[in-house]
Amino acid sequence: MALVPLADKGNFFHIYDFYVKPGTGEEFVRLFEEFDYSDGNPMHKSPYQVKDGVMLRDTEDEDHFWLIGEWASVEEHKRILVELQEIAPEFVKHIKDLEKGAFVPKYGEVVSSTPQHILDAAE
Repeated sequence: MALVPLADKGNFFHIYDFYVKPGTGEEFVRLFEEFDYSDGNPMHKSPYQVKDGVMLRDTEDEDHFWLIGEWASVEEHKRILVELQEIAPEFVKHIKDLEKGAFVPKYGEVVSSTPQHILDAAE
């Protein structure tokens, strides 16, 4: 299998770092996947989404999660995020401290990514 970079230089990651209410992790993941894989998810309809996001669960705290994805535009992600908040998917009810902005992403620009020709030479 050919190596590929995790992300492309010049794109952006959205990075959510949040906790769910104790004991709700499995239900949270189930509801998240139900919504995420549905036709009702506006994020998947944007041409600015470069790579689909992934959900990570902290190996040391089962109530701690990260959600990351690659986008070509921070502004477009923020715009669609407002739309998503209006939809209010059911999985969100399990997020702790939501009223304190617990489900608001940070954005990071990809400033270094191994060029494909370097990865191809590693095979």
